[in-house]
Formats: sequence, structure tokens, C-alpha cells
Amino acid sequence: MSENGTERDDATAADAAGGDVVTMDKIVALCKRRGFVFPSSEIYGGVGSTYDYGHYGVLLKNNVKNAWWRAMLQEREDIVAIDSAILQHPKVWEASGHLAGFTDPLVDCRTCEQRFRADHLGELACGRKPSKHPGEAEECSLTEAREFNLMFETTIGPVKESGATAYLRPETAQGIFINFKNVLQFSRKKPPFGIAQVGKSFRNEITPGNFIFRTREFEQMEMEFFVPPQEARQWFEHWLAERERWYVELGLRPDHLRMRPHEQDELSHYSTATSDVEYLFPIGWSELEGIANRGNFDLTQHAEHAGEKLEYFDQASGERYVPHVIEPAAGADRAALAFLVDAYDEEVVPGAAAEGEEAQAEETRTVLRLHPRLAPVKVAVLPLVRKDGQPELAREAYEALRGRVQAEYDEGGSIGKRYRRQDEIGTPWCVTIDHQSVQDRTATVRERDSLAQERLPIEGLAEEIERRVQAPWTTPKLDRQETTEPWIST
Repeated sequence: MSENGTERDDATAADAAGGDVVTMDKIVALCKRRGFVFPSSEIYGGVGSTYDYGHYGVLLKNNVKNAWWRAMLQEREDIVAIDSAILQHPKVWEASGHLAGFTDPLVDCRTCEQRFRADHLGELACGRKPSKHPGEAEECSLTEAREFNLMFETTIGPVKESGATAYLRPETAQGIFINFKNVLQFSRKKPPFGIAQVGKSFRNEITPGNFIFRTREFEQMEMEFFVPPQEARQWFEHWLAERERWYVELGLRPDHLRMRPHEQDELSHYSTATSDVEYLFPIGWSELEGIANRGNFDLTQHAEHAGEKLEYFDQASGERYVPHVIEPAAGADRAALAFLVDAYDEEVVPGAAAEGEEAQAEETRTVLRLHPRLAPVKVAVLPLVRKDGQPELAREAYEALRGRVQAEYDEGGSIGKRYRRQDEIGTPWCVTIDHQSVQDRTATVRERDSLAQERLPIEGLAEEIERRVQAPWTTPKLDRQETTEPWIST
């Protein structure tokens, strides 16, 4: 997968956005304010395009990865899991072609001393004059383009001079291919079957950017599906549909998704067909996931370089063959960003107030309308006041809830401010404990999207919230949105 693939501008992007209020600046600000994501090493000035995930960011990305694992393992019986090493034998990258061909064209500017991708100059800003592209200003002095290998090089051993050269993996896929024989032996599977993996990959990108969309360290969710050669086309079509379905079921608006087949000149040399699932980010249509028909290139290459047979023998037919591979490859960081962008919303609502206080006339609330399965926190328990037995009862309800779902207890500040905090992190339900709760052991359950409130017994509340988390869900944005750009399928 081209995890850090090329962003695409599209003339219809503004129409398809359908009046969205979201911008990348708003997402970055919200992530910093609410502890989703912040710049790495910030107290030292940061490191270009590296980010740390805070508490809610960790929960969100874990939920994205768990949803992916669920789709791969729990909902199917033809896929097994693996977790391969980040450091692998250097010959792995020789066989895969990364040592020789995993490059981007690089130019240096002698004036501002910055480096740029030569094939992206029209999308980048000049180091001295950001309103212009590199090479457009009079003082710009660009070098001739040269090829730059994107793999991070390191050394295995205590002394650099005598150690063996190794590389941080630029993709997780090769760790699957080199373990094909091992998995075939222990898993008792036969083609068609898949091997899935989630893990960190590293690419020394020349011009990373757009927040967590393009970074040098990122997390991939890749699956290699091994099939009989004659079945490759039908399984390619199967995975196109399956991967589109996954994003829609988790709440992305269909008119903000499209499937874009690669043109012939875009295809990797080993691929007979590749399509990208693209999402309409504020930066334009950009790749979320690639689905590729890789043929038998990878297994053949590793068999040749390692001197090992990587093939399948069908005892029933007596046929021996090298399976072809269909690869759905997604980025966990990009998926998390897409879900954040699609969920972001602002609306004017009646003001909230603490008990006994007059409510404000109106206020604008920021809310993340995340699918409940993806929301970092599923339910927050809020005592209306910190007295009269309310905190004790709220704690009791919280303890019951957190045994079943990710829950949060919050008693600091006015009830209105606490609601707004939970809205901004995407919490689907807030349970408020008030004076009536102490009398009859019921609580007010507030729904994030509609703001509807209902009284429910505290007994059984944990089971009810758990049921709602797993229930089918669609974004309320669809109810008020006029579709202007249909989802484009192959």
C-alpha cells in the first residue's frame, strides 16, 4: 500500500463537502485541546511530522484497529493473525525491490536549504515565500532531481562500524510473505486464506505534512489474501466491496468516499489491478486504503532470493502452484483522521445551566459524531452537584458501567461545561445523577447527537449502554445533508 500516497485535488470536492464546517486547522486544534494528538517532543521544539497520541487518541485509534481486527478475524474464518518484527534480514528488502526501487525524486533549494519532492513542487510552499511554489521565486535555486531511498537505515550490533546494516520496515506486508510457509504449516488453512497484521512502519518522507495524514512513522493494517491464480480477479472484486462496506458501517458518509481505480501508468510493476478507497478530507480527495492484486510477485521473489519453495500443494487435485495475493492495506492513523473529520460538527443549541441557575439563551457546541463503537469513551457519569449523596450514587453507577464499556466519571465544573467536554471527545451518552436519582435510583441519560434525555433505572443501565454501543448506527449528518457527489464504485 502507498500509505503516504498522493493527495488528489478534484473539481467536485467543494460540492461534495456539502457545507461542512470542518477544516484541518479545527481538527488540529481540537486534537490538541482535548488530548487526542499533539506534536512529539514539543518541549524541545518538536520533530517534523511526528506526533504523540494522548489518552483519547489512544482509545480512538485502538477502537479503529479493534474494528479492523473484528472484520478480519471475528467476522470471518479464513484469516489468521501475525505480528512480524520491525527489523528483518536486509535481503528481505533486496528481494522485495525496496532497496533498489523504493525512492522518490528529491531536489534541494540552495537558498532556503530545504528539500522537496520533485514531483510535488506544484503542491508545496517555497521556504522563503510560502505564497509561491519551490522554484517560482527569483531567489530560488533548485538542484537537479535525484532519487532518494525512503527506508530508514540502522545498524544491528553494539558498534556501528562492525555492525550489520538493517532497515526499519517501510511496510508490514513483507513480514507476512516471508512467514507464508510457517503460517501454512500451523494454521491448517489452504487458499483462499489470509494473513493479517497491524504494526508500525517507517518511511523517510521528503515532504511529510497535513497533520497525521502523512508522517514518517505510522501504523498500518494490512492483510495478504492468498488465492488460486484463476480466482484472483473475483477475490479482488470481493475485497473492494468488503473494504468499502467497513468504512460505511463505521459511520463515514458514502458521498465522502469513492473507489478510484489506478490508471495503467500508476500501477506498481507487480500489480495487475489496484484501487484506492479515497475520502474527501479538507485537503481534498486523498487515499485511505489501497486494494491491490499483487499477483505472485512477492512469494516468487522471496523463494528465489531465499532458496525456499513458497508454494501450495493441493492434495485433492495434485496441483502445485504459487498463490496470487490480494492485498487490502489501510493506515490506522489515516483512518482515525478520516473518522475524526467526518464526525466533526458545530451547531447552535440552547444553553445549559447548573441546577438553580438561569440557562444562557444559545451557544455553539462542537461535537464529534463518532460511531459509538469508535468513540473513545462510551458513557460519562456526571453527578449534578458534589453533595447530598449524588457523588456516591454516581460512583456506584460508574463502577457498574466501566465493567462493560469504556466509561468516565466527571464531577468538576458546571453540568453544561461537562456536557460540552464530552461532546468534544465524542461520548455518545452522558448519565446525570441528580436529586431524583437519590430518591428513586433513576438517572437522566442524555444522547449526544439529538440531545434527547430520558430517565432510566440505574439497575440494568450498564447492560443497556452496552447494547446501544453494539447497535447499528448511522451519522445524523445524513439526515440533513443533500448528496451532491455520489460514491463512485468500480
